[in-house]
Amino acid sequence: MDTETADSLGLQQEVRHLRESVLAMREQLEQARAERDAAVAHALSEANAENGQLRATATALREELEREHARRDELVHEARAESHDEQTQLRHTIAALREELERTNAEREDAIAAARALDRGEIAQLQATIRELREKLER
Repeated sequence: MDTETADSLGLQQEVRHLRESVLAMREQLEQARAERDAAVAHALSEANAENGQLRATATALREELEREHARRDELVHEARAESHDEQTQLRHTIAALREELERTNAEREDAIAAARALDRGEIAQLQATIRELREKLER
């Protein structure tokens, strides 16, 4: 019976040792699962945080782009309005200069006509004087 008891004790020790090993392995497995779950949760948390930051960045960039489009449209509108005003002013200036040029030309033509009339009168007077002097000489 000694061998049987010793075998039985050896088997009981082996069973206890196996149970302790299984228990230790189970604890290690649970710890590994817990660590894995924590790592997955941490990775998800970081991914969600990064996604949130990326969404916020995309929203901010979209809003900035929309503001820039609005500002560009406003600048284009202002430039067109200024250009239109400048064109209108230039047209008025051109019309005023054209009128002044026409008036100056008319005044010049009137002055030329008056000078010619004066010249014709003076020529007629000189010719009359010449005739009178010829007549006096001929007498």
